Amino acid sequence: MAEMESISQAMGELNEDKVKELVKKKLAEGVPATQILKECQKGMVEIGKKYEQGTYFVSELMYAGEIMKDITAQLEPMLKGTKESEKTLGKVVLGTVKGDIHDLGKDIVGLMLRGTGFEVIDLGVDGAPEKFVQAIKDSGATIVGMSVFLTAVYDSATATVEAIKKAGLRDKVSIMIGGGPVTDLVRQSTGCDFYGKDAVAGVDYALKVVGAR
Repeated sequence: MAEMESISQAMGELNEDKVKELVKKKLAEGVPATQILKECQKGMVEIGKKYEQGTYFVSELMYAGEIMKDITAQLEPMLKGTKESEKTLGKVVLGTVKGDIHDLGKDIVGLMLRGTGFEVIDLGVDGAPEKFVQAIKDSGATIVGMSVFLTAVYDSATATVEAIKKAGLRDKVSIMIGGGPVTDLVRQSTGCDFYGKDAVAGVDYALKVVGAR
């Protein structure tokens, strides 16, 4: 178990070479890919804590997400067909609202959500309200994340929430909003449930929604 703990520790320390070395070693020893993935996810949680403490910054979050993406791709063939492969913490529909083409913040949130065990349906940028609605219907997601960088598109965020309401889905999803100019007042005026000041706050909220924190 000490070796398994060191995987999460190496992940938390952003030691990419060590993480890959330990993953390779554990696979050779027959440790289930699902167990290895869970240890990497624990490391992602630690990275989030270090960000909150001011030890890590946005660049570290992005780097951690890329490491996690590589490890997940490596483990994916061994996860297919297992019961564990079908398990996720939950599904999140994520997108930048209509009229806005900024994606950096959204992409960081997506990387962090995937890294902690969520399935993310990424709608990209300039996402029309009906696109969010359809994605919720198709996926059964219980969380929606809207990214807003331009103050001019606050109305798009409001329109997206209204479209979700009209589709009869509002009571089935928790909606979070974030982005450079967003404040809690913007959250209130657009009808969202949560304002995420950064990616870690968004992930923390998602974990609370699904009862994992």
